[in-house]
Amino acid sequence: MPLTQLDPVAALVIIDLQKGIAGLPVQPYSATDVIARSAKLAGAFRKKNLPVVLVNVEGRAPGRTDTSFNFSPPPDWAELVPQLDRQPSDYTVTKHQIGAFYSTALERILRRAGVTQVFLTGIATSMGVEASARGAYDHGYNVVFVADAMSDLSEQGHKHAIDVTFPRIGEVTTTAEALAKLS
Repeated sequence: MPLTQLDPVAALVIIDLQKGIAGLPVQPYSATDVIARSAKLAGAFRKKNLPVVLVNVEGRAPGRTDTSFNFSPPPDWAELVPQLDRQPSDYTVTKHQIGAFYSTALERILRRAGVTQVFLTGIATSMGVEASARGAYDHGYNVVFVADAMSDLSEQGHKHAIDVTFPRIGEVTTTAEALAKLS
C-alpha cells in the first residue's frame, strides 16, 4: 500500500464517526478500532498544525432506492463521537447527502487552508468515504485512503472499494504508514 509523499498542506477528513453510525455492525474493522485510529491520526495532524475536518450526516438526500431507510433517529444520532476529541481548530461539516462535498462548505474550507492532499477515514467505506473521495478527486486533490481506519456494513463493500475503486483515484495506505509520514 503505497503512500508516496505527504504534501505540505494535507488535511484529514473523518467521515460520519457519529453516535448513530458508530453503533452499527461494520466489517472488517470494528467501529471502535476505526474511531481509535482516526483519533490517533487527528492528533498527529493537529500536532503538525494541519487541518482536521470532522464530517457528520443528518438526514438523507431525497430519491428512490431499493433499500428502505425508514427509521426515527434518536436526538443525539448526528453527534460526533467524543473519542475524536474535537478541538477549536477543527472544522466541522454537516452533510445531507452521501458525499461530503456536495452542498457543504468542505471545498471552501480546504481551498482557503491551501490543502492539496486529503486523507480519508470513516464509516462506511463504500458509501460516505467513497462518495467524498470521488468529490475530492474531482476537485483536484491528491487523495489518500487510510484503509484500516475505515470500515463498511459489508466486508465485500469495503474490499471492493479498497482493492478496485480507491487505487484508481488515490493512494491506499495504513494508519501506521500515515503516522510515519506525519512524524
